[in-house]
Formats: sequence, C-alpha cells, structure tokens
Amino acid sequence: MKKRLCGILLMLALFSACQPMKPTATPQPEPAPADLPGWKLIWSDEFDGPAGAGPDDAKWTFDLGGQGWGNNEWQFYTARPENAALDGEGALAITARPVESPLPGMECWYGPCRYTSARLLSRGLFEFTYGRVEARLQLPYGQGVWPAFWMLGADIAETGWPNCGEIDIMENIGRELSTVYGTVHGPGYSGAGGISTAFTLDDGTAFKDQYHVFALEWEPDALRWYVDDHLYATLHQSQFPADKRWVFDHNFFLILNVAVGGNWPGYPDERTTFPQTMRVDYVRVYQRP
Repeated sequence: MKKRLCGILLMLALFSACQPMKPTATPQPEPAPADLPGWKLIWSDEFDGPAGAGPDDAKWTFDLGGQGWGNNEWQFYTARPENAALDGEGALAITARPVESPLPGMECWYGPCRYTSARLLSRGLFEFTYGRVEARLQLPYGQGVWPAFWMLGADIAETGWPNCGEIDIMENIGRELSTVYGTVHGPGYSGAGGISTAFTLDDGTAFKDQYHVFALEWEPDALRWYVDDHLYATLHQSQFPADKRWVFDHNFFLILNVAVGGNWPGYPDERTTFPQTMRVDYVRVYQRP
C-alpha cells in the first residue's frame, strides 16, 4: 500500500539552454512479465494506464460498504477513483482518506463514516487452485492503518467464513513499520486463533520506504511465505494440528485492501496522518507447468 540541493542548478540550466537540441528518446515499454524457473505465468495485472483510470474491471471488482467487515473497522469501502486508481506511473494506488463530505447513503456501523478506502477482489473473474502468488507493494503506515494482500476460498457463499479458508499473504498493522504477517484461517483456527508467522526487516528500514515483493507458494501439501524471495515461513499439511482441518485444496480469489481501524490494529489517533496509500506495482500468479 510506506527528499533530500540547489547552487549549480541554475548554471546547469543556462548551460543546457545554449546546447543544440537533441531528439527526445522514446520511452521503452516495461518488459512483459515472464515465467519464473519452475513456474508458468497464468495471470497478472501490471497496472499500466493513465493517471486516474480505474483498475481493470475484467480483473477486479469491489467490495462496498461500512459494516465493519467482521473486525469493527471504520472505513467505508467505495469504488471511487479517490480510493482506487492508477497513478500513471505503472502502479495502482489504494488510498484511505478522511470523510469530508459524506456521500448519499454512506453510513457506517458506528454512525457517520470517518474514512473511505477500497477493497479490490478477483472473485468471479479469476479464481485458481495452487500456484505462486506475488505482489510488489509499497505499504502505508500509521496507527490504525491496516493494509493487506490475501485470498479467500471461492466457496465462501456456500460454506461461510472461516470454513472456506483464508490465506493472508501479507498483512501489516501500521504502527509496526518493519513487520508483516503471513497467516491462515480455517475452521477452529480463525480470527485471533489463526496460524501466523511474522517477518521483520533487519536493516532498520520500513515497508513504507520502498517497494517489496510479497509472495506465497501454495501447493497441495504446503504453504510457503516470502518477502523479497526470502523464505520466512512454511506450513506443511503433515504438520497441521490433528484437530484442525486443512481447507486449502480448492479455488481461491485475490484481495487487496487498506482498512482503517479494527480489533487487531486499533484505531487512528493524533499521530496518524492521512491520506494513506498502498501502491501496487503488480500482482502475478504462476502455476507449475
């Protein structure tokens, strides 16, 4: 979803003004995403397009509303470009903003809505079983800010949550600038009881400072979580608790969102600044050839 001149610039500008004009180089297009060793690309969104354009509606739809989303969250999800739009530089910007002028019909579970944001999902458009899923993201930050890249079982309408299964590829609570979480939820291990592992940057940087690649390798008997190709967690079906049911053997769909507030991250306070944006450079899904 995450500055340093002056002096000779005028001289350089005057110098360059006296030079012969040179033809402007034609920008080279971004290379098309390629297969990875052992993996074949089956779906991707590179978020190329003009600034302000919406995400590709052949790939993404929106969840809408402010009912708390099971976690007592404060945001009202919209499909407006103010909350989800291409930035014109090859990324999707998902932005949480304070509500200044409420939209008609905008009500949240706690009363007048305080924030808007967006939640994109591939449900009904792209669903798959097993593969490598990755996204290159720059995260927002701040107390009460909750960005996530995750998946839900496509049978959620029939079986409900958590029986459908949930795989969180990346979650971050904004006050923890250098830590992300990979988690699974299912029957008997959901919510605060989800099976989770954390990864923390060890170089003193924060996930808001630059892009990082968050990936999951999902196979019939194992789940593996990566940050920048560093494997930090593995969950094998054979190691799964005997009293828990493995529900990661059917179609899932993708979700990208920025929530505001909730039971886990807590709520914004005087230290939290808005707007807060998660930038998505790409999302790619691979499968074994």
